[in-house]
Parts: sequence; C-alpha cells; structure tokens
Amino acid sequence: MISVDLATALRAAGLGWRPQIGDRFMLTEGTFDGEVFTLSDMVVEAHEGTSGAVLAFNGTTEWALDSTDAADALWLPREDQLRDLLGGAFRSLMRDGAGYRVCVVLPGADGPTDYPAADPADAYAAALLDLVRRATG
Repeated sequence: MISVDLATALRAAGLGWRPQIGDRFMLTEGTFDGEVFTLSDMVVEAHEGTSGAVLAFNGTTEWALDSTDAADALWLPREDQLRDLLGGAFRSLMRDGAGYRVCVVLPGADGPTDYPAADPADAYAAALLDLVRRATG
C-alpha cells in the first residue's frame, strides 16, 4: 500500500480524487487516525460463530460516522490506479535488489527516469508525483 507521506504529497501536488468502490482512504480529522477504510456497497464483517467464521453483511454499522467530507479523507491509491494515472509515461516495473523500480518517460525529460522504492506502490507513487508536479508546476 502507498505510504501516507506519498499520498499526502500527491494530494498537495494537485492529484484529484473522485471516490469509487474499492478505493482506500484514511480520515485526516477525528478519532479514526491511522485507520484505513475501503469504499464498498455494503459492509462485510467476519465474526466467530459456534460453527466457525460467519460473514455478516450490514448496510450500516452503529459505530460508524454518518458521513464525512471527502476533503477530510486522504486517498490511498492502489498500484493499478497509480499505474493507470501514469498513462503513456509508464514503461516498466522491475525488481531492484530488495525493492522495486518504476521507469517512466516524463514530458520534457531527455529520456527514461527511474523511481526506486521498497515496494511497487511507492515506486509508482513517486513517479506519479513527479508527473503531477510537472503538469501543475
């Protein structure tokens, strides 16, 4: 999963978010600090019943917030979303020792640029951050 620091930097650089089912996010205000939420059509909870695990499907949960502004949420894009946002700039994802390296060709760059990171999501995010900053800067 993308680091909170990179997600924050992407938002600050101007990356927009239109929430969709499956998106992960964190609330930036309130008591849920550090908790990751996933948008879904319904809430599914796992409970231990007398015969084993039970999946409970609930439309709402009593402890949850009624609603919150999307502006108070920090989007944590998935790898596939980050790769899609890189669009035609994306060239490859490679294993690099203990980490990964994303190669992109950015507008105005002389050639390919590599972005190393410990995990693929952060490598994609670093490349996208550079792309967004170039587009909005």
